[in-house]
Amino acid sequence: MSHKLPALTGKEIIRALSKSGFVEIRTRGSHHFLLHSDGRTTVIACHAGETVGSGLLKKILRDCELTREQFRALL
Repeated sequence: MSHKLPALTGKEIIRALSKSGFVEIRTRGSHHFLLHSDGRTTVIACHAGETVGSGLLKKILRDCELTREQFRALL
């Protein structure tokens, strides 16, 4: 299995994280703020037709305290 994550849009990431218990608490422009019931938070930028870069995706996963394998299972 490849360790590389697929190129995903912001909406796809939000959809996957919502399966893990994150809920969107507010939006400011194109930035969506997500919160988990245990206090974990992250911000995801949703720009039409653009994918989230690999560095930003790693930061989001670190904020959410998810491994690549856990996130891949949510996709």
